[in-house]
Amino acid sequence: MVKLVKLAGVITSTVSVWVMLGAGIAFFQPAVIKPLGKYIPYLLGLIMLGMGLTMTTADFKMVLTRPRDVCYGVLLRYLIMPGVAWAVTKVLALDPAIAAGVLLVGCCPSGTASNVMTFIAKGDTALSITVSSVNTLLSPLLTPLLFLFITGAVIPVDAAALLLDIMKIVVVPIIAGMIIRYWANEWVEKLQPVIPAVSVLAIVITVSAVVALNAAKLAGVAVLALVAVALHNVLGLLLGYWSSLSLGMSESQARAISYEIGMENSGLAVALALVHLDPLAAVPGAIFSVWHNFSGSLLASYWVRKSRRKVALAA
Repeated sequence: MVKLVKLAGVITSTVSVWVMLGAGIAFFQPAVIKPLGKYIPYLLGLIMLGMGLTMTTADFKMVLTRPRDVCYGVLLRYLIMPGVAWAVTKVLALDPAIAAGVLLVGCCPSGTASNVMTFIAKGDTALSITVSSVNTLLSPLLTPLLFLFITGAVIPVDAAALLLDIMKIVVVPIIAGMIIRYWANEWVEKLQPVIPAVSVLAIVITVSAVVALNAAKLAGVAVLALVAVALHNVLGLLLGYWSSLSLGMSESQARAISYEIGMENSGLAVALALVHLDPLAAVPGAIFSVWHNFSGSLLASYWVRKSRRKVALAA
């Protein structure tokens, strides 16, 4: 078990490497990876099940004890990222399919990686977990409504079908995970160190499948899609941080909210795009899965150095 935990730690800490490796193989050998595309919704359900296994009712107590902070986090999340996504698609004049993918990413809830990055960056991890949980549980309602509001006049979207898919892919697995943890907590606790590694493997397969499905078209849109994703993510992180500070939050709280806003559940965007939109619309979500781990790690390193300098000056 000790060796398995160590292996899981290596896999989790090098997520970007594995995602890029998988994407590279998929791009040059798409025929090998393409059959995995049909399993993407199940892979995302597995990731959400893992999230549910790490959650307890205690994660939601902060809604009652610190409602202002949680409400700010949720409101900023669903205001900033859809707005930034819309602005990016207009400024860059993106292809309609890529634009739809960027907008869908912006309307999806926070990603689970935000909690890990907040912890590394010495942010308010408890606030991050609570905001992530609330954002995710609100997503069946808010994601389709926001996406329909932004794109409905241009891209026909079945909001009811979108909502149903989010319920099946996100809410049901999370609730199942929480129930399993409640009834088999001791067993789940032993598995906790390994669960993130399983999620990483599922993300790698998901991203690889999306790349394989779009390999023929990807060369023509990859650079512009990467620019759009990078702008979307970086602006989200910065606006989340500055907005939180302007609302009177502490430094650690602002770091948490920054990650809650800038790091998306891009896997959900990928799965929904493949079902409801042009397969090319899944590309921004796939790129986001790689990029936000890279940018989030850089930002965490900066904040850790900043905290150390403050401690050194205080001493």
